[in-house]
Amino acid sequence: MEKQLTTPAERTCALLQTREFLVALTRRSTLDVPEKIRAEAAALLRHYPDAGDMSLIASGRGNWLAPPE
Repeated sequence: MEKQLTTPAERTCALLQTREFLVALTRRSTLDVPEKIRAEAAALLRHYPDAGDMSLIASGRGNWLAPPE
């Protein structure tokens, strides 16, 4: 099968939707999401880009990302 490539717009959308998912996890105070998971989601959000950050990253301005180690 041929691998389907994603577009820049699709990748941006996926990143923003992932942020929304992490935010939702942090707000679930019921027993269906353990405290450890909520805490980890909150920790990940500390450095996760929001829509404004994504605009800056897409424009190429600033020093937002480093190559993975």
